[in-house]
Amino acid sequence: MVTTRRQSGAVLRPTAKAAASPSSPSKAKGTDKSKSSASTTHYEFMGPPGALGIILGLPLVCYGLVFLCNEDTCLSLDALPTTFPDPPKNMPLFSIEACFVFSAWMGYCVLLHLLLPGTMKKGTMLPDGTRLTYKLNGMSVLLVTILLTGVGIHTETLDLQWVHANFLALLTAGVGFAFLFSFVLYFGSFTTTKKGKQKILAKGGDTGNYLYDFFIGRELNPRIGNMFDLKVFCELTPGLIGWLLLDLGFAHAQFKKTGSISVAMSLVCAFQALYVFDALYFEPAILTTMDVTTDGFGFMLAFGDLVWVPFTYSLQARYILEQGVELELMHIIIIIAIKVIGYSIFRGSNGQKNAFRTDPDSPSVAHLKFLKTKRGTRLIINGWWGICRHVNYLGDWLMAWAWCLPCGFGNVIPYFYVVYFGVLLFHRDLRDGEQCEIKYGEDWKKYCATVKYRLIPGVY
Repeated sequence: MVTTRRQSGAVLRPTAKAAASPSSPSKAKGTDKSKSSASTTHYEFMGPPGALGIILGLPLVCYGLVFLCNEDTCLSLDALPTTFPDPPKNMPLFSIEACFVFSAWMGYCVLLHLLLPGTMKKGTMLPDGTRLTYKLNGMSVLLVTILLTGVGIHTETLDLQWVHANFLALLTAGVGFAFLFSFVLYFGSFTTTKKGKQKILAKGGDTGNYLYDFFIGRELNPRIGNMFDLKVFCELTPGLIGWLLLDLGFAHAQFKKTGSISVAMSLVCAFQALYVFDALYFEPAILTTMDVTTDGFGFMLAFGDLVWVPFTYSLQARYILEQGVELELMHIIIIIAIKVIGYSIFRGSNGQKNAFRTDPDSPSVAHLKFLKTKRGTRLIINGWWGICRHVNYLGDWLMAWAWCLPCGFGNVIPYFYVVYFGVLLFHRDLRDGEQCEIKYGEDWKKYCATVKYRLIPGVY
């Protein structure tokens, strides 16, 4: 779920950077160009009941994280609530102003995406034998936004701390927008193209069950015109940049409140900003991820991109603002060390994989050993990818710890992300393994016998 990161299709991943396997691009053989989709009745996430549970449960989790921990109160393990807690007193649950701000933010991101220049990249082969062209300019949108935000704060024409006082109302606006957008995507998948052809549907989203298809995503690549790809745009632009702006809003509020920005707040904002910058700098990598190549664009990705990522991943910055955290020097050193190790694993492994895919004969990756498959592709079996099958997930999870540890150990709530993300990566690994076994057959079994560990070397 929320790419991500980057960076990685399970439900609600940060971004969608993680690939199914460290292989070079495959050559499509025997593509049936008459087919625009391939129906299936194979369900994930426990089928329609699981889809319904996730559709209803995800918004409740988003609200629950605010209700359980805010300026008025914060859950402790020795005082568990017996009823769903009340919202914080100074945060409205809904406002027309917040709806306008959220809609204006989406419109602003669309406008900049259309107006700013970008890199044109071809995607992978589609079921009908064609390849779409994508306009990628998320980094340009980010840099312009940071510049305008800095000017606005410096000239006092922008009060970014507003996002904290109106956080719940913004969340409500985002939830409403995501549901409405998901319905538009679902019903739009039943229309035809301008040439009267059926739209290309995602194999997993064409089950015929309305609820499940709405959740998982029915159309593979919904677009407006020839270049504006809705899925790729939402994966990396409004949600990721919005997450960073929420962090900066909490930091701004702390500065206005105390006259300074704490070390804990600085670490969280810096670490998460690096994650966002990394995702957008390596934006073309998203085109080979499961999110783009396999998953349809429905509620799962729409809610994950536009609501889950910004409003739950900013939890640590909000917690530090509301609760106040002081860190010892040794604590700071350990946190930075974990971040450096995690990012080194994450970026090193992803960089090695992408270099091998682009040019396996390059001096930087020519030394790597690989297993050649019957499909003509190669699976790396040493280097970063000889450590475990998803070593990039391991680096990603270590970085998650570096985001949470600045919150100290006074409460369990800010550690929601690292627990959730660990479960997410475990599920994503199982999902990727299933897809790779279908894709590579016996070659995948040989690969698994060579690279024995999935996520944590020597453990799992």
